[in-house]
Amino acid sequence: MTSRRQVLTQSAALIGAASAGMVLPARAQSTKIRIGLMLPYTGTFAQLGIACDNGFRMALEEKGNKLGGKDIEYFKVDDESEPSKGVENANKLVQRDKVDVLVGTVHSGVQMGIHKVARETGVLNIIPNAGMHAATRALCAPNVFRTSFTNSQPTLALGNVMVQKGHKKAVWITWKYAAGDEAGEGFKQGYLAAGGTIVKELGLPFPNVEFQALLTEIASIKPDAVACFFSGGGASKFIRDYAAAGLAGKIPLYGSGFLTEGLLDDELAPSAQGIITTLHYSTSLATKRNDAFRLAYAKAFKMQPDVYAVQGYDAGQLLIQGAAAVNGDFSNKKTLYTAMENAVIDSPRGKWTMSKAHNPVQDMYVRVVKGKENVVQGVAAKALSDSGAGCKLA
Repeated sequence: MTSRRQVLTQSAALIGAASAGMVLPARAQSTKIRIGLMLPYTGTFAQLGIACDNGFRMALEEKGNKLGGKDIEYFKVDDESEPSKGVENANKLVQRDKVDVLVGTVHSGVQMGIHKVARETGVLNIIPNAGMHAATRALCAPNVFRTSFTNSQPTLALGNVMVQKGHKKAVWITWKYAAGDEAGEGFKQGYLAAGGTIVKELGLPFPNVEFQALLTEIASIKPDAVACFFSGGGASKFIRDYAAAGLAGKIPLYGSGFLTEGLLDDELAPSAQGIITTLHYSTSLATKRNDAFRLAYAKAFKMQPDVYAVQGYDAGQLLIQGAAAVNGDFSNKKTLYTAMENAVIDSPRGKWTMSKAHNPVQDMYVRVVKGKENVVQGVAAKALSDSGAGCKLA
């Protein structure tokens, strides 16, 4: 299945930005369901985008590549993790390719562009990763569903775990940008409610990775523990620098699960041992459902899945349930959306349901780094829901 990982070529035609009141172009009833995949296939987040794509297609392949009895036609756009092109790229799929559903994306800044187009045109949008709050809070929409998380969900579950381990005074550190702010919101809410005290909040501009001065400050503060939100290459460097500063053996490090997700290779693993995170999935989750998923994914793609693959897979499962309810007729929006709202997703992460604001209500797991795995120690929070604050759907 190497073809799924091939880099996209640039699309030829460019279509203008969305304007208020724009509606989907009319087209004759098709015998095929047109699916638009708008994900990063190149650049920093390419691995994440490819994993979402792989998982999504795998779910549909398990159903014979049909939705509601209809064949599927795919259209792809590389969003390049470039927010300035978000509206333009979404319109390529909606206005030019006339897709029935737009699946995307990873980067929250790009997702805001997709969200603008989805709200203005009414196209069904399934978000397989981007965790920005607005999509399922103040800017929620009946045609927008998320199969991943909000940025504050994993860290909301983290505080109680830390306090239960006796770490009642913590430093919080993250990048100063929207995802870091929202993750910090969740940590603060959960940690303070559990009886913890945040003695210092530290930050640096995204994507700066010059951590040394902040690590020196942490060493001088001597908190019970440090909690953080970093991901990707920045997370890897933070973990290595934390260990090199001599803090790993003295001040326990906690984080949103993205701190260690997909990063535990031979180079990083020695510095990451013992780090505790909370997230809605781990490859080590010992269930028959997860074992079967991991085996099927490994056979198909010659690699192990990660949380991004699971979120893409569940985006496919959600769409399958919706399409079945309308026999592939996506113009029957009321029945389609109701079916998706009421879906129970039998996921490798564990069964989950959709909140009234269209965000997963899901378990958050406690994971500790052992070797090159995030080993599940237990459940940090059962059926955890985001607040959905400001959402007017319900």
